[in-house]
Amino acid sequence: MTMARANRQELLDSAAERVPARELADNLRDIRRANRAFGGTRAVLAELRPLLHAWPAATPLTVLDVATGSADIPRAIADAAQRASVCVRIVATDLQPGVLAVARTAERPGILSVEQADARALPYADDAFDVVTLSLALHHFSPDEGCQVLAEMRRVGRRLLLVNDLERSRAGYLGAWLVGRLLTRNRLTRHDAPLSVQRAYTRAEALALARAAGWTQTRVRRAAPFRYVLTGAP
Repeated sequence: MTMARANRQELLDSAAERVPARELADNLRDIRRANRAFGGTRAVLAELRPLLHAWPAATPLTVLDVATGSADIPRAIADAAQRASVCVRIVATDLQPGVLAVARTAERPGILSVEQADARALPYADDAFDVVTLSLALHHFSPDEGCQVLAEMRRVGRRLLLVNDLERSRAGYLGAWLVGRLLTRNRLTRHDAPLSVQRAYTRAEALALARAAGWTQTRVRRAAPFRYVLTGAP
């Protein structure tokens, strides 16, 4: 039996600007570690690898990462592009000033820049980026807002749209609860990790949102453990 989707806010959404900067930074560190340890980073790079290998060396690949958190995924994309000898220009965006302060420590002049932007109303022209990514963030939005975010990704993207997120399940909830209790003492992580799974979409739900937002060539696959990758074209 599928878990019902929760609609309670995570502390990262409701309290990020009120908690001490160190506590927020530690929460974002925990998210980076989870991306590395539990397959989020690998899942994104696996989808991008064919494009990177086929991309013409003389043409910069433009990437927008939406709701970037600490910009760990854009940093991994930049490293992968360098290994593939591809020139890349990445813009990583987030809305919250406290989160942006952490993300800006990852900036690389001429390669990776960080800007403030609302995922629901991106301040970029149509077809501005070759690739648009959204990692571990779709579950922060209600279905209506999520469809709006995916539609904005479609509007500003011109080649590949990619979402990497948690998938709602009872096993995933238990795993997130255990990770929060055993691997960190951070208050935000302990509260948000299991709630993130409760707020997450199933693969079928994410696929339906993407199609409602106008994505084409949509595909969704499981990314172990307890994650999925959704891809499509504008």
